[in-house]
Amino acid sequence: MDILDAIILGLIQGLTEFLPVSSSGHIFLGQVMMQKFSEEPLLFTIVLHLATALSTVVIFWKDIVSIFKGLFQFKNNAETKFSWYIILSMIPAGIVGLTLDDMIDSITQKDNQYFGLIIVGICLLFTAALLYFTEKSKTQTKELNAKNAFVIGIAQAIAVLPGISRSGSTIATGILLGVNREKMARFSFLMVLPLILGAMLKKGKDYMDAGGENTIETLPLLVGFIVAFFTGLVACKWMIALVKKAKLTSFAIYCAAAGVVAITYSLFFV
Repeated sequence: MDILDAIILGLIQGLTEFLPVSSSGHIFLGQVMMQKFSEEPLLFTIVLHLATALSTVVIFWKDIVSIFKGLFQFKNNAETKFSWYIILSMIPAGIVGLTLDDMIDSITQKDNQYFGLIIVGICLLFTAALLYFTEKSKTQTKELNAKNAFVIGIAQAIAVLPGISRSGSTIATGILLGVNREKMARFSFLMVLPLILGAMLKKGKDYMDAGGENTIETLPLLVGFIVAFFTGLVACKWMIALVKKAKLTSFAIYCAAAGVVAITYSLFFV
């Protein structure tokens, strides 16, 4: 892997982790088109996820401190409830991740490019439809509650499929349930952080079990981390502003186009 590859993949990870376009779907699509499967070792994937997790921490550090305080206050106040809603929302995706992780990973393997692109394309079209109908929702005044948190968690669990945007599906589900847009964006980005860290630990274990051999030079690792981190900062703040202004239609159009590209590429170039 050279520096240009690291920059491109860092940009893809940083932008798509927060924007409602599916990071896993885009990374797979990028790998297929660039034919860089063998040149993106597990360590590089871990570093990119660490970068976007860190960008989330930087933006929401006050909220993260508040969540930890809420967990140990044991009071019936908004801060404590929000903290437990975060934990509740993690359960569906945690179960799916522990039981179906290998099967889901097999979708985006090098030897499964044809069917992988078909699945990614269909999932991107689903994301496009979800974002489009979300824009038709007019009432977003409800407070987050336990039931809504769990339903949003189910949406996050479904979004483990490559091509279904995690941020898009969780924010859209919350808005369709009537939750305030700004609060939903905040909840969406905070609820995924523990899962990102958990996935990193699992990939780290896989990396160590494979011998912990670093097959990539330090400079591409560093460049990929920096690009993903700063791109993630920009994308996260941008997404929050867009959700507040109810401007998701353009992402629906983009996801629809990307879905068509993925399916077309699988039919004619794989």
